[in-house]
Amino acid sequence: MKFITRSYTESDRAALVRAGMHPVLARIYAARRIGTLAELETDPARLLAPSLLARAEEAAKLLADAIKDEKRILIVADYDCDGATACAVGLRALRAFGANVGYLVPNRFELGYGLTPELVDLAAKDKPDLIVTVDNGIASVEGVAHATSLGIATLITDHHLPGAELPAAACIVNPNQPGCAFPSKSIAGVGVMFYVMLALRAELRHRGAFKGPRFKDGEPNLSALTDLVALGTVADVVALDANNRILVGHGLKRLRDGKGKPGLNALMQIAGRDPRKATAFDFGFIMGPRLNAAGRLSDMSLGIECLITDDPGRAANCARELDELNSQRRTIEGGMLEEALGAVTALPETPGAGVALFHAAWHQGVVGILASRIKEKLHRPVIAFARATEGGIAGMLRGSGRSITGLHLRDCLDLVSKREPGLIVRFGGHAQAAGLTIRESDLERFAAAFESAAGTLIAPAALNRTVETDGELESAYLTLEVAQMMENQIWGQGFPQPVFCDTFEVESQRIVAGKHTKLRLCKDGRRIEAIWFNSAGTPSAAAHQNRIRAAYRLSVNEYNGLKSVQVNVEHAEPVT
Repeated sequence: MKFITRSYTESDRAALVRAGMHPVLARIYAARRIGTLAELETDPARLLAPSLLARAEEAAKLLADAIKDEKRILIVADYDCDGATACAVGLRALRAFGANVGYLVPNRFELGYGLTPELVDLAAKDKPDLIVTVDNGIASVEGVAHATSLGIATLITDHHLPGAELPAAACIVNPNQPGCAFPSKSIAGVGVMFYVMLALRAELRHRGAFKGPRFKDGEPNLSALTDLVALGTVADVVALDANNRILVGHGLKRLRDGKGKPGLNALMQIAGRDPRKATAFDFGFIMGPRLNAAGRLSDMSLGIECLITDDPGRAANCARELDELNSQRRTIEGGMLEEALGAVTALPETPGAGVALFHAAWHQGVVGILASRIKEKLHRPVIAFARATEGGIAGMLRGSGRSITGLHLRDCLDLVSKREPGLIVRFGGHAQAAGLTIRESDLERFAAAFESAAGTLIAPAALNRTVETDGELESAYLTLEVAQMMENQIWGQGFPQPVFCDTFEVESQRIVAGKHTKLRLCKDGRRIEAIWFNSAGTPSAAAHQNRIRAAYRLSVNEYNGLKSVQVNVEHAEPVT
C-alpha cells in the first residue's frame, strides 16, 4: 500500500482563499484543478448548449413531427438507475409536450441488455410508430434492423461507447459516436435524454406549439427534471466534469428546496434521510441502490413508476417495495461474496492482470456488485459470471466486470474478441464497467484470454495498490463544522470526495456488528471517534496497533438527534 498526496498549484489555492473560500476547501479544490469560484457555479445558464450535441436537433425534429402527427412513441429503457431516470425524464417531458408516449423496460433475466430483436417483438405489441432508446441502443444493430423491418422507426439516445458498426437508426444521439464534438463525453444516459428534451422544447417553441390553449401556463419547465438527472448521473458513476456538476448541483438544490419528485423524497424518507438535507452521497448510496435493486432482482418498471408518479402515497408504496428488494439484494450479495472470497483464496498470492470468476448459484442481477467488491479486494480488473439464457438459448454465462484505473475494460474485451473471434457472444460498456455474454463451455478459455489481454494493456505499475489522498488535515479542523462543509459539496467520479492522511494514536478499538472496527483515535491531544467499515480480519485492524497511518474521510455521525464528527477510515497501516 502506498499513500500518494494530490498535488495542487499554490496560486490556485491562494486565489480561492482570497475569494473567501475556507482554507481546507481551497486546498482540496485546487488539487482538483479548480482555480476560481466561477468554475464551481451550478447555474443552469452555464450548461453546454444542446446544439453542441450532434444530431440532438435532428432528434428534436423527429420527435416534434411525431407529436404533431399524434404518432405512438415508446421509450425502451435500460434496467439500471441511469436507464430508469432517463426513461422518467423522457416520459415526463414528452407527456408535458402533448406526446402519446409509453415505455418498456426489458427483464434482464429473459431478454438481456439493449434493443434486441426479441425485445422489438415485445415492443411491437404496443403498436409504436417510433421507438426511443434511453441509456442503450448504440450496439443494437440487429434490434434496429428488426424494428425497421416491422415499419417501426428508431431514435437512439445513449452514452455507451459504440462498436465498429452503428445501428441503421433514424437518428442517433450519443456524445461518444464518431463526429460528435460535444465537450462532455462523460454525460450519463439521463443527461443525453435531458439534452434531447431541451432541443425538442426549442424546436416546439420555433414551431409555435406553445401558443395553444394546452399551454396556457407557458412552456413546460424542464429544470424541474434536474433532480432526476442528478440521481442518474451520480448513480451511474460517470465523471463529474463541469457540465455534470452543474446538472447535479441544480438537482440537489431542488431536493434541498423541497421541490423534489415525490418518488425521490419517498426513497430518502424510507432510508431515514431528510430530503432537505440531501447530499450527492444520497444520490449514489441511498436512492441509487434502491432503484437498482428493482432491475437486479425484479422488474425496473417498479423503479420507473416510483419516479414518474406525482402521488406521494403511491411514491411511498413504491419506495417501500424498492427498500425491501434492496434488503434482499444485500442478503444475496453477502452470500455470494463469501463464496467469491473462497474462490479468491485459491488464486495465486499475486493474481494475474485480470480475474474471471463463476459460481453456478450466483444471481445474475448481483454479479456487477460482486465484481466491484472483489476488484477492491484484489486491486485487479474482475469479471463475475452467472448462468443465463440468451435469446432462448441455455448454456450461456452473463458477466459483469469492473476495472481499476489503468485498464479500459471495454477496450480489453474488444482485444479479447479480436484475438479470439466468436469467444464473446456480445459485449459493451465503459472504461470502468462492462457487460458481456459467453458460452459456459468457453469459460476457461475466456479467463485465460482475459488475463492475457489485460496483461497486454495494463502497465505493471497500475497493478500496485495506491491510495490518493489530500494530505494531512490540521487537528484544529477535525470538527463537525468542517465535516458538514465537506458533505455539502458535490463529489463523485473524477471529482473525488476528500480523503486525508494522518498518523494517529490508537487509544482503543473493538469489533462491532461482527465486521467493523470501532476506534478512538488521538492526534495532537484531540480525541476523535472513528469507524473502519468491513475491516474485521484485516491484519492492521486485528493487530491492535498503538499507532496507525490512516487514509480517512470526515463524516457526520448522528445518534439520537445529536451530531458529531467522525473519522471514516478507508485504509490504515501500523506505524512502528
